[in-house]
Amino acid sequence: MKPYWVVFGARFRALLQYRAAALAGVGTQLFWGVVRMMIFAAFYRSSTAPQPMTYPEVVTYIWLGQAMLLLVIFRADPDVKTMIDTGSVAYELARPLDLYTLWFFRALASRTAPVVLRIVPVLLFAGLLLGLQPPDSPLCALLWVVSTAAAAFLSAALSTLLTVSLLWTLAGEGINRMMFGLIWFLSGIVIPLPLFPDWLQPVLNFLPFRGLLDTPFRIYMNHIPTDRALLAIGHQLAWTVVFVILGRAILGVGKRRLVVQGG
Repeated sequence: MKPYWVVFGARFRALLQYRAAALAGVGTQLFWGVVRMMIFAAFYRSSTAPQPMTYPEVVTYIWLGQAMLLLVIFRADPDVKTMIDTGSVAYELARPLDLYTLWFFRALASRTAPVVLRIVPVLLFAGLLLGLQPPDSPLCALLWVVSTAAAAFLSAALSTLLTVSLLWTLAGEGINRMMFGLIWFLSGIVIPLPLFPDWLQPVLNFLPFRGLLDTPFRIYMNHIPTDRALLAIGHQLAWTVVFVILGRAILGVGKRRLVVQGG
């Protein structure tokens, strides 16, 4: 596994160089976080029906989402896309490494490095001034860290699946746009998943996308009790395994059918 961790480390360090972009992103995320707080404040003031989450819980959910926003804003690896477009993907195929694992670790670095740059200033500012609550208990904090790590692996597995799909498409934009909208809506970043109708909850609980954001956030707040947290983390890991197996299968077929043109 050492070569893959070397690839991960090199890409991670390269992405950490974009500090000015990260600083600008922090300001943008704080702005939109405040806007979303105002929207939900209006909702709670205008509604008399009991809600599955209190407004302070929703505020915490919003700020955790802003801190980890880049975990769900992803697309197929642009470097691999360029390789496929130009035919230089042949060099990737010639490496003495497992191609899927190589792309997975590249995706893992791409998912985690931008979050690392932004998560501390966003959480610090929101915790001091904008209503972010601390974890419900030290155990909740520990389980949140574990669930967040599982979310990163799930995000990398989904991102790698999108990258593998480039072997089957001319441009890859269609599936990127489709998955972006699907994941954006069903992960909880737009509307906290507990606020969806009761009849939809079984579907949301089964689908993998809640594992990207909703599961870690609700563990943080003890909205998913600690005695059920390991089951929720198991749900994240199970879907990660499913996407890894699916990605490997599609890549295996794609490698056998791939034709690289050029001289």
